[in-house]
Amino acid sequence: MRKMCIGVEKWPLHEPFIISRMAPQLNGEVIVVEIEQNGVIGRGECERMDVFEPDYDDVLSMVEGVKGHVESGISRLELRSYLPSGAARNAVDCALFELEAKLALLPIWQVAGFNEPPKPVITVFTLSLDTAENMAKAAARQKHRPILKLKLGRKDDLDKVKAIRAAAPDTRLVIDANTGWSFAQLQSYLPELAKLGVEMIEQPLAPDEEHLLEGLYPEIPIVADESCLDCASLESLKGRYQGVNIKLDKTGGMTEALALLNAAIDQDFDIMVGCMLGTSLAMAPALLLAQKARWVDIDGPLLLSKDRSPALRYEGSLVYPDDHVWGT
Repeated sequence: MRKMCIGVEKWPLHEPFIISRMAPQLNGEVIVVEIEQNGVIGRGECERMDVFEPDYDDVLSMVEGVKGHVESGISRLELRSYLPSGAARNAVDCALFELEAKLALLPIWQVAGFNEPPKPVITVFTLSLDTAENMAKAAARQKHRPILKLKLGRKDDLDKVKAIRAAAPDTRLVIDANTGWSFAQLQSYLPELAKLGVEMIEQPLAPDEEHLLEGLYPEIPIVADESCLDCASLESLKGRYQGVNIKLDKTGGMTEALALLNAAIDQDFDIMVGCMLGTSLAMAPALLLAQKARWVDIDGPLLLSKDRSPALRYEGSLVYPDDHVWGT
């Protein structure tokens, strides 16, 4: 017999997290799923997206809605018939994934189809959207890090990047505009951003404008985030984006994320692995995916005032895998 437990947790942030299309977040709010079978427990975590995005479906209700099916013994593959891609399915899928590995007495990387154990990865460190002056100050404090991710999406963004580059002259820079730019802005920004050493731009346009990316040969790779949910997204991204950002809270867990990872590689997309706000329990599965990524964004715990225990080890921006966090 299986037993499924569902918990809601709040994790305070060091400082408000601000992006272009949402109100400032003061804490991360997550749902943790634990599935017990034969004395073994599998765990998964997702962000409670509906708390911050009013149009998002009620994540907690969706998780609670499959409890009976999970306890009756459904598999990860069968779970897709009960929940769509998204945060709710992620928490349940990751819990089933870990449970499966533990019951089989196999390393979780092996169950995921990898040929060797995961290695440490370098994550970006995210700077929240703010004024040019404040973002430059934040960049100066973090200039020891190898790569910074800049949350942008406003009209004066070029001035912000110039100020940040002056404050952190040797740091790699990537940008996440969170659908906040127009196509005209993107066109005017691209050559200037290339001169400033920006190496990637994430989701610059809103869905109703992204068709304008067709036929554009940008100086900087453009990566789909909000527009890339699961394997079904890839067909519409061809010819528009050079890369895709794989997030577990979008794919609906490791099962679909692994399929998306392999399909995207086969179709010559650059790979980014990202995260929502969350603890090490949410980052550990993403770290496994990150073994095949060009860019890695699993800095969620670095933005929190504290992490859960056990936790992944962060040495600066270097993140070490730990089977005690999620695995066998």
